[in-house]
Parts: sequence; C-alpha cells; structure tokens
Amino acid sequence: MQAILLAGGLGTRLRSVVSDRPKPMALIGDRPFMEYVVHELSRHGITDIIFAVGYKGSMVEEYFGDGSQMTDLAGQRLNIRYAYEEDLLGTAGAIKNAGRLVTEDSFFVLNADTFYQIDYRRLAGLQEQQKLDMALVLRQVSDVSRYGEAVLENGYLTGFNEKTAESRPGTINGGVYRMSRKLLDEIPEGKISLENEMIPKWMAEGRRLGGFVNDGYFIDIGVPEDYFRFAEDIRKGVITW
Repeated sequence: MQAILLAGGLGTRLRSVVSDRPKPMALIGDRPFMEYVVHELSRHGITDIIFAVGYKGSMVEEYFGDGSQMTDLAGQRLNIRYAYEEDLLGTAGAIKNAGRLVTEDSFFVLNADTFYQIDYRRLAGLQEQQKLDMALVLRQVSDVSRYGEAVLENGYLTGFNEKTAESRPGTINGGVYRMSRKLLDEIPEGKISLENEMIPKWMAEGRRLGGFVNDGYFIDIGVPEDYFRFAEDIRKGVITW
C-alpha cells in the first residue's frame, strides 16, 4: 500500500525549540519524530511512502534514503521516494505534486508532524466496501469550538470544518485520508488547500466521502508543549517502538 506523507511545512510555531530542521525531523531521543510515523505505517503494511518535502527537504532524504534500511513486520523493505516543492503549495497542492509518483488506484495521505494510531487496513477496507471517493478518520474532542467540526451520518461525511462558538463535545478531522486516484486528478496545479477548498468542493458536488471515528492515541507536535509531551510519552512507554 502507498502513502503520501506531507512534510513540507515551515513549522514556525516550533522554532523556539527546533530551529535547525524541518518540524517532522524534530528529535525524540535519537530518532526524528517522522520515523515513528513511518514505523507506524509499516506496521500496517504501508511500505511504499512518498515524502512531500519542502523546507530543508534534503535533510529528510539524507536520513531516510530510499527506505531500504527499514522493514515492515514481515521483513519487507520500505520504498521511499521524494516530491520536492519549490514553493509552498498547501495540502492539496502538495498531494498533487507528489501524486505523479502514485501508482495505485487509492492511497493514504497524512501529515508527517502528527502521530495517530489507527487501523489503516480498516480505512482501506471501508473505502472499498462503500465505494468511497475518499475515506477519512475523525476523532472525538471535548470542545469542538476550538476546531472546525466534522460530522458523519451513517458513515458518510455531511459536515466539514464547520465553525461553532458553542463549547461542546463533537468530532473533528483527524487528518488521515484514503483517496482515490480520480480525486487526485481533479486537484488543480498550484497552491490549494485540501481541507478548506477541495473537500468542501467535493462535498458540494455530492462525491462519496465517508469514514469512521477513531479513539487511538493522537498528537500533533506543532507547538513546544506537545513536542515535549510526545517525548515524555515515549520515555514512559506510552508509545513503544
């Protein structure tokens, strides 16, 4: 299975503690954060990974190489390739740029600065069973007013990035997607957002978007306190290699 790992952001909010490297390459002990993400993918049989890189992307390539030094649980070597952005392209633009290396009819997309424990095979199976153009993972939060709410009804996406001032529990986008190649072909060239432009457009067009709510471990190391929290969770064995 294939995945595009979005690793091209500048990581400005983390610069106070990680200033010499791309945010996903922030060190957790002696490993970069992104290695934990890649390892988690490999545990679920995702062995063909395309890094969408920009800022200091060569540092990513120098560390991971072609992936042949890493293996999945069955001992299969990983295959890692790189799609460089000369300018920031936004999430959908980065997917489009990396999409030239995609060879399968459907593929995963996720952020390299986020660690989310989910069943990737379940997501792939859901997309296939329901014939979805895109399957995505939502997560439950205690206060949706801090985010944009995403809503599933009978397994289908009916609301996305909806702002509310009401402080209440709900579900939000978890940032993990299983996309069909036909959606990839519809993304225009240039800078464009998946979350703010393409997904709302596809919903308005009545495309088949669905998913499930997942309660697995989640962290985004975009701010220092969460970066340090993940390091502490690794130290305590909350997340194991």
